[in-house]
Amino acid sequence: MAERYQKQAEEGDGLKDKLVYLNRVAKVVKGGKRFNFSALVVVGDGNGKIGVGKGKAAEAPVAIKKAVERAKKNMVLVSLKGDTIPHAILGHYGAGKVLLKPASEGTGLIAGGASRSVLEVVGVRNVLCKSLGSSNPHNVVSATINGLTRLRSAEQVAALRGKSVEELV
Repeated sequence: MAERYQKQAEEGDGLKDKLVYLNRVAKVVKGGKRFNFSALVVVGDGNGKIGVGKGKAAEAPVAIKKAVERAKKNMVLVSLKGDTIPHAILGHYGAGKVLLKPASEGTGLIAGGASRSVLEVVGVRNVLCKSLGSSNPHNVVSATINGLTRLRSAEQVAALRGKSVEELV
């Protein structure tokens, strides 16, 4: 089901989307149970732009579609250094904490579950990632994005300090 949506997004605007979590919730009513779906989706261009969206609906495909639309509206830019990250950082959101460390070429994407999806669509291919604290997919995804958005390249730090990149290194 998620593959179909991923193909549609890639054909349209060059964005890749990935279904991170699909939850079925039940509401007990007089006649029985009423089921709804909650979807968590990440969307990225594979080159430093990423967005996350949450959608709820009575049917799973509709919930996924809503989540993709919301993710496209909430896109942010991330500083990358080639196919890894510029420096180590700890991202946190709620009780979820995610430790991200840059890795050398050939290491691969060493990350679990929800944070792996985020790193795949943003375009990171060599990184070490450890989820600390909460394992709730919503918190892990938000913590990963928090860490990625707080990354700064050497050029950005040099500009903030009013120095050249050579003076910093």
